[in-house]
Amino acid sequence: MADELKDLKIAILATDGVEQVELTDPKKAIEDAGGETELLSLESGEIRGFEHIDPSGDTFEVDKTVSDASPDDYDGLLLPGGVINGDFIRGDADAVSFVKSFIEAGKPTGAICHGLWVLAEADVVSGLRVTSYPSLQTDLRNAGAEWVDEECVTESGLVTSRNPGDLPAFCEKIVEEYAEGKHEDLATAAKES
Repeated sequence: MADELKDLKIAILATDGVEQVELTDPKKAIEDAGGETELLSLESGEIRGFEHIDPSGDTFEVDKTVSDASPDDYDGLLLPGGVINGDFIRGDADAVSFVKSFIEAGKPTGAICHGLWVLAEADVVSGLRVTSYPSLQTDLRNAGAEWVDEECVTESGLVTSRNPGDLPAFCEKIVEEYAEGKHEDLATAAKES
């Protein structure tokens, strides 16, 4: 099914320190399914991927800064992980606002590993069942989420996973959720957070 995401545009929000494979594997899955991706970041130019904490990854050209982007221009959102990436993004008001607006619109979102820090910061996970890198479980519980240790969790159009080992299940599920489109129950849950 190479066309299930035909005519859909997915925003990928990342910065330096992104866990490279958590950017490249989902991007490939989206594009293989016929979707278009656009890399958003905090600044223009390039970002550098990491492999865990090793900064020798590839560089990726940024398509647009998050401050110049509108959730209205995208059908889905991807938040890759990486400790540095997640921490920088959750500290940027424009990025947090972008993510919050996106979730409140009910648009399907995939977040893996430390990408969930941004969802906690945006205050959009209260009452939702999620998974993440284990060290984030207290942050997510404090934000009102029900944290579980599972390979891939889907709730109301929000797909979450723990780490690079979960990527096959994560990539399959995000493509499915992006293809389904808006999830009004995600928008409702976010507004009640």
